[in-house]
Amino acid sequence: MRLLIVAATAMEIAPLAAALGAPAPGDSERMRTWRRGPHDVDLLITGVGMVATAAWCSRALARTEYDVALNVGVCGSFDAAFAPGAVVHVISDRIAELGAEDADRFLSVEELKLLDPSDGPLARAELVNGRPPVSAALARLPRVRGISVNTVHGNARSIADVRERFAPQIESMEGAGFMYGCLLHDVRFAQIRAVSNVVETRNRASWRLVEAVANVTATVLDVIGEL
Repeated sequence: MRLLIVAATAMEIAPLAAALGAPAPGDSERMRTWRRGPHDVDLLITGVGMVATAAWCSRALARTEYDVALNVGVCGSFDAAFAPGAVVHVISDRIAELGAEDADRFLSVEELKLLDPSDGPLARAELVNGRPPVSAALARLPRVRGISVNTVHGNARSIADVRERFAPQIESMEGAGFMYGCLLHDVRFAQIRAVSNVVETRNRASWRLVEAVANVTATVLDVIGEL
């Protein structure tokens, strides 16, 4: 298989890159290539945010035919069932801020009727992964609902508001951009994340970033080994 692994930052993917060994010579810092068992593995660092992720993913997917794409990274948890360190499979995602304000009310793109019904799987504000890769390691992960944001939540009122609107279990800054690109190019994919923190008033002292990165790395290596 030809695999594309996508991460926002080098930090989130550094242990995985180290586990894959020496990349092919001549690679750039943004895109590197390995041979892992029977697979060719390309690792893409997009930069932070949905715009960068969607743009760089679409560029990669347009240039190369991939069998599977994996989005690897960390996330914040709204759900007490998923404490820092937990690894999850994000099967649905949406851009939480995409819509309009009407005084104190938020209007989603569905309510604004701004989605084109002819866009198939992209005609919904909630992007759904209906065809993930076949992997026992992936199947064992909890399947969760995500939101993607430009501003990470750290205010009690905004956290309560987004909980009421979408009932998300996790949030990231890139997931929906990755999923949009994969759905657009009809590539099988999975968004695999480890919880680094609880979504609350910002408290970096409580984050478990190193543990989250280690846990998601181990899971992704298992998934690659089973593909």
